[in-house]
Amino acid sequence: MTSGSAPRPVRPAIERMTGFDAGFLYMETPAVHMHTLKIAVLAGGEDLSYDTFVAGMLARLKRLPPLRRRVVEVPFGINHPVWVTQRRIDVPHHIRRHRIGGTGSMRDLEQLIGIIASTPLHRDRPLWELHYCEGLEGGRVAVVGKMHHALADGAAANALLANVTDVRSAANAEAAAEEFATTDRLPRRRDLVRHAWADAAAQARLLPGLLRRTLRGARGVLRARRAGARSPVPVLHAPRVSFNGALTPLRSFATVSVPLAEMKRVRAQHPGATLNDVVLATTSGALRRWLAERGEQPSSSLLAGVPVSTDARDAKPRLGGNHVSNLFTTLATDVDDPAERVRRIGETTRDAKEIHHRLGASILLDWSQFAPPRPFAAAVRAYSWLHAASWHPAPFSVIVSNVPGPREPATIGGARLLDLYSVGPLVDGVGLNVTVWSYVDQMNFSLLACPDLLPDVHVLASYFPEALRELDLARPGATAPVRTAEADDDEHRGAQSSA
Repeated sequence: MTSGSAPRPVRPAIERMTGFDAGFLYMETPAVHMHTLKIAVLAGGEDLSYDTFVAGMLARLKRLPPLRRRVVEVPFGINHPVWVTQRRIDVPHHIRRHRIGGTGSMRDLEQLIGIIASTPLHRDRPLWELHYCEGLEGGRVAVVGKMHHALADGAAANALLANVTDVRSAANAEAAAEEFATTDRLPRRRDLVRHAWADAAAQARLLPGLLRRTLRGARGVLRARRAGARSPVPVLHAPRVSFNGALTPLRSFATVSVPLAEMKRVRAQHPGATLNDVVLATTSGALRRWLAERGEQPSSSLLAGVPVSTDARDAKPRLGGNHVSNLFTTLATDVDDPAERVRRIGETTRDAKEIHHRLGASILLDWSQFAPPRPFAAAVRAYSWLHAASWHPAPFSVIVSNVPGPREPATIGGARLLDLYSVGPLVDGVGLNVTVWSYVDQMNFSLLACPDLLPDVHVLASYFPEALRELDLARPGATAPVRTAEADDDEHRGAQSSA
């Protein structure tokens, strides 16, 4: 904070969770884990070791206050839980050390990440872990961050990342400026109950206004439908495919990278398309090939659930919480022509955004505040225990998320950040999540799957480069420069041998 600037707001040590953040806790079951993964691949060197990494993280904890927040349930579930920000963390529990097996290839790292993703976070500690993974080929080190979605969405995770990295631009030195008070004591049960009732009464006073906004938004959508006769946005009509069904606890992980310049060049060839449309169309092409090779290409299109930020464009960076909603669109997997596929995806996505805008970006978040904690969580656990997601078609087929990451090279504790990957959780019935994070000049695709539903996620990941080439109308048949895990391994093997 510079001299003369306004003091930073200080958030209380004990704070009620929003209904939307708490919803990620209620959705968690033994088979459905609601954590996200952030994977940083660092250049190795004499200055980087497990001990120096731990020391560096502890030194930066003051800039990462959400990492000291733990969940405390309210007795009888009469309101959402509270966050309690603690002074200290249990370092051995939160920061763990691994040796990558095999030859230390990216495929070996991906297998380790799948194991890390397959276990839930403990509720009696702050909801995060860091896994320091040594032995990656070329002397590289990978740090796998595992963070519960209740703690932060993609935008907040980006701000947290900015507070542990050093970038060339001094303007980004403090991406977020939030401070939390801390406490060594957990709140007493009677205080939790009293505050829960007081918060519930205050929240109830907002209900009439929320009803009015919801009705106003619904009327706006109906008027738009009558005026423009738009095609309905798809949801609840996904065809049955093998990776839609009841989840098991196991997870598998794979990555693939393509140059950001190639994505932008392909976008320019499709008038009106956005970069996100190209991401969706690339995912569509890869899934089309995967399904065709298994003889299960459905006659109707797969559908995508797309998380979207509800933050204002000029919103200041925040270190925690979820300001996100969802829209649903087609992947046009039933369309053979690549150009028509991009056009169909773009058209449907624009319609979905229009409906989302007319309903109000925060409607879902506001209504979630009134979700009853105990019945909601009990219903979700019963649904998972009964494997009910296998009884009916999924509401949508796959989660596809696109989050802009750092635009300039960064270091962590003096080590160069070479690559950055991220992936969100699976929801019951949807066994595949495709998350894209950009880093400098790369678009890094990360795929998380339930291997009991989709056993060869690395094969699916390998189809993404060809799917992007298929959308390249300027150079049909040309080979776009892409990087898969295997190519990445070859690159580092070559660098090592030439050194």
